[in-house]
This record gives sequence, C-alpha cells and structure tokens, in this order.
Amino acid sequence: MISPLLIVAALALAVGTYAFRWAGPALRTRIRFPARATALLDTGAVVLLTALVSITALPVGSGHLGFALPAGVLVGGLLAWRNQPMLVVILAAAATTALLRLVGVT
Repeated sequence: MISPLLIVAALALAVGTYAFRWAGPALRTRIRFPARATALLDTGAVVLLTALVSITALPVGSGHLGFALPAGVLVGGLLAWRNQPMLVVILAAAATTALLRLVGVT
C-alpha cells in the first residue's frame, strides 16, 4: 500500500520540477545577470563537467579498472565539450566502451 505522505511528496516534487523548468524561459527576459556572474556560471559548468568525467573515468573500489571504461568516458567528455547532444554523448561513450570490451580490451 502506498502511503499518502509518499503521494504528497511525489506531487510536491513534480510541481517543483515543473516550476523550475517553467521559470527559466518565463524569467529569461526579466532578469539580467552581470557579466561577471555569467562568466562564473560558464566556468562552473566546465568545472562540473570535468569533475563528472574524472569521477566516472576513475571509479573507486571497483578493482581492476582497465582501459575500456576510461576510453569511453574520454570519448563522451570530448563530445560533450564539442557541444554534441546528450544522447549522442551517452551512446558514443557506451558504444566505445562496449566495442573495446568486445574486441578483448578490458
């Protein structure tokens, strides 16, 4: 049986997510950020992407790492850096890792 509190929490999260997604386009013309803040946000996005790539490429505590996983993450990171669509990035990274493992590179 599903708890009523769980249903309320799920609905609250759904409404909050929708509000955040709506706020971006709705407020884009009303709010102006200073040039410094925009530059910091751009830099923050690069730092976040770099951290994501490095954490994914070097998992901790998984034993033998091999070459296939870091190669796939590197391909995905390069494609993301080149502003490719997220679906292309994910599929290329997965395909690179899978193909390297298929030919025997671990």
